[in-house]
Amino acid sequence: MSDEGQRLLDEVAEFGDYAPERELALATRLRRDHPAPLVSAAMAQTRLRQRAGAKFGADAQRMYFTPDGVEQATRATVAAHRADRFAARGVRRVADLCCGIGGDALALARAGIEVLAVDRSPLACAVTAANARALGLADRIEVRCADVTDVDVAGFDAVFVDPARRGGRGRVFNPEAYSPPLSWAVRAARRVPHAAVKVAPGIPHEVVPEEADAEWVSDRGEVKEATLWFGGGPGRRATLLPGPHVLTGAAPGAAPRDGASGTSGAPRPGGPRGPHGEGTAPVGPVARYLYEPDGAVIRAHLVARVAELVGGTLIDPAIAYVTSPDLVATPFATAYQVTDVLPFHLKRLRALLRERGVGTAVIKKRGSAVEPEELRRRLALSGPRSCVVILTRVSGAPSMLLAQPAPGAGGTGEAGEVGAG
Repeated sequence: MSDEGQRLLDEVAEFGDYAPERELALATRLRRDHPAPLVSAAMAQTRLRQRAGAKFGADAQRMYFTPDGVEQATRATVAAHRADRFAARGVRRVADLCCGIGGDALALARAGIEVLAVDRSPLACAVTAANARALGLADRIEVRCADVTDVDVAGFDAVFVDPARRGGRGRVFNPEAYSPPLSWAVRAARRVPHAAVKVAPGIPHEVVPEEADAEWVSDRGEVKEATLWFGGGPGRRATLLPGPHVLTGAAPGAAPRDGASGTSGAPRPGGPRGPHGEGTAPVGPVARYLYEPDGAVIRAHLVARVAELVGGTLIDPAIAYVTSPDLVATPFATAYQVTDVLPFHLKRLRALLRERGVGTAVIKKRGSAVEPEELRRRLALSGPRSCVVILTRVSGAPSMLLAQPAPGAGGTGEAGEVGAG
């Protein structure tokens, strides 16, 4: 970044989050004193910083981005959680392979860890170096432009590998089609005392290496990623941020208590009994409260653990909803108080909502072919009240549940870990 370019970025930033309709007028004004290509680049960078604010917070206004970098970078809260896990293991030196624009490298450096950040893209490396300088972390981050498969990781406490999971046609779902492939990343992980490999949240459980601790992470209710950890023993966990709140279970290959992925890759809450007496949650009728597990819990196949925590049952062996007569505060699921459990029937639902004056409905579905937006259009809601409509299956039967958010539901309490019961 040239001095003039940096001054221009600062000048654009003074206008704040300018509206798109003001962009032409602003660009015209800036071109009076600066070359047109430089103005275009500065305004494009400003737009990227605005987009990156959702991931990097206030730091985004000091950082530098590429369009792909904003899209693919790890959210700062998730990167900080991972860095904290490395630091808790006593790691002091990490090789960050496929570093991109440096989101994880920055978090590792802030945790007091020395980082070798490696990427084959010269542009990504330049952006990582610029971000390290901008945030005052350059003394802890060495940037190297190289093919990660050529990097010698001997002497490092740990490696972090974030393979590219996008190709020319969009997202890549086969782990062996990652760049580099998952098999290479696992071999690299086994060369050092500790390692973490970032993978897609939908990774099939059966391809998780048996020695890995597989972690699915959600941030404020949205599943962000999965990470395979090496060096600390096998396991399976769902981590909810902020917190963190951690729910653990047996390793993916150890007869998971609530099933394994089917051919579609979608997690199933039901499954076989495990070797240590771990069984699935039983199925029962819908009780007073319905619990919707966090997406990380579902991805980690830990729905039955939620059922244990709330003293509940599944409403269907293949549906990730838990029901209980009791309201139990848990960070791992959102609770709803059920008012009606009925066979699905559009006309009956429409009449019931109109009778109750429901004009606003939150429509949820799991195991139903009904599209929420189409249903909303056909319901033609009108009235001052609100309701939660849940389209699902109850013991195999298409059903509709009417509910309200449970009082006090969703309270997360203090951060902590809940282990296998």
